Amino acid sequence: TEQGMKEVKNPSAIFLDRDSEPASGSAVMVVWEGTRPLLVEIQALVDDSQLSNPRRVAVGLEQNRLAMLLAVLHRHGGLSLGDQDVFANVVGGVKVPETGADLALLAAIVSSFRDRSLPRDMVIFGEVGLSGEIRPVPSGQERLSEAAKHGFTRAIVPRANAPKGAIKGMQVVAVSKLSEALAAVD
Repeated sequence: TEQGMKEVKNPSAIFLDRDSEPASGSAVMVVWEGTRPLLVEIQALVDDSQLSNPRRVAVGLEQNRLAMLLAVLHRHGGLSLGDQDVFANVVGGVKVPETGADLALLAAIVSSFRDRSLPRDMVIFGEVGLSGEIRPVPSGQERLSEAAKHGFTRAIVPRANAPKGAIKGMQVVAVSKLSEALAAVD
């Protein structure tokens, strides 16, 4: 402003549009940005490819990680997208370099492919390993607290990030394998 810099009290609100109707291919994740958790929406679009070599496009995410996660989804999630174009985008132009976005990205992809929206009150985070295991991320408790503060009532997280005690008003599903996570979002 003309008076100088002002604190943004709720930076997550900038990246979340929760007023619109729920749409398939959208998931909310909690990323760690600097010294604080930030809720961002990740979108995916899966569509029949008209090309012999389907496209894989990632905006705000690493392209090679998207390709790897699609292979894990095929091998350990039983979902083949080899004949589909897959587009992924982090809303608001945010760049997400951390692997904690893996599980939310796969949930958004599955949601788009099945054309079924995820619950609007659900937040998802976790790293997905090559053998389909769900690995913990740093600061899991703080991520869950931030999500609860913004009105989220459900979460899918790595088993190692399960909270020690209950978080008021939040149901947390802790998973250790991709198949468990996919069952939890179905």
